[in-house]
Amino acid sequence: MADLKPPFNERTAREKVKAAQDMWNTKDPVRVAQAYTPTCIWRVRDYFLTGTEAIVAFLQAKWKREHSYRLRKELFAFRDDCIAVQFWYEFQDVEDGMRWKRCYGLEDWTFDDTGKMRKRMMSGNDVLIGPEGNGEGRWFADEVNVNDVPISEQHW
Repeated sequence: MADLKPPFNERTAREKVKAAQDMWNTKDPVRVAQAYTPTCIWRVRDYFLTGTEAIVAFLQAKWKREHSYRLRKELFAFRDDCIAVQFWYEFQDVEDGMRWKRCYGLEDWTFDDTGKMRKRMMSGNDVLIGPEGNGEGRWFADEVNVNDVPISEQHW
């Protein structure tokens, strides 16, 4: 992923987004954190983090709470060293009785000249999937390739 460096064009921006998606779907906090600078600034909803050690700790806690995590990212916009991303992910929330949820959101990313992310700002909202969060209507079932799921406003 680090070989995709700014300035981005449409092809390299799309490749960077899909590389990030694939890396996050490994659910390996140390591997994911390698894509960020040592002083990377993060905002995730109402959490503010700085540095890869904080990123690893945050992701360890995230994936301990979010079971069956499956993520899709799509390019929204790009410019020079910045990429904006739409994302959707599904998970079973350990802290909420294993109910299924889907998070919708946007991220804005800024990269250094080596291709590592130096800033990541995320806004997202969780909704229950199916009646009472039973998972009925999941998009990203285990056997499904997340890239093959048609996503449009009609699905929201």
